[in-house]
Amino acid sequence: MSRIGTFADDDLAGWFVKSPELGGALGAFSDAVYNRNRLPMRTRELARVVIAHDNECEVCLNTRDGDGPAAGVDEELYDHALQWRTWPGFSEQERLAAEFAHRFATEHTVLRDDEDFWTRCKEHFSDELLADLALSCALWIGMGRVLRTLDIGQSCKFTLPSRA
Repeated sequence: MSRIGTFADDDLAGWFVKSPELGGALGAFSDAVYNRNRLPMRTRELARVVIAHDNECEVCLNTRDGDGPAAGVDEELYDHALQWRTWPGFSEQERLAAEFAHRFATEHTVLRDDEDFWTRCKEHFSDELLADLALSCALWIGMGRVLRTLDIGQSCKFTLPSRA
């Protein structure tokens, strides 16, 4: 049951009316992360679902991108997200994005100081892609924790609209 308002279990955005200015800005940020992101979709989705596990956010775990199958994002990616270190189906860039996401969510200052990680990361990410990854992770951590904490939408499955 939602901790603010009386919204349907599958209403993910209705609560924005409680803070229309901030809710609208958050909607614009979310649109940018999903529709203007320069990360390959598999890389983006793996990072997103790793954070969803760290946040224990059911709606985030159940979210799928409508364009995902065309970009090679299938259920195997989601099924193996917790095995990002070892599953052979992930590229090195995908693994690094998952590591970044997990550590950003769980040990951000240790990550900041890990020179080995940053050396490995620079082999697979430009500064521009790292900026997109960091900003995306900021959205997912924040929104996932808000949804989980306020108990909003935790029973729904969500498919992002296709951009085609």
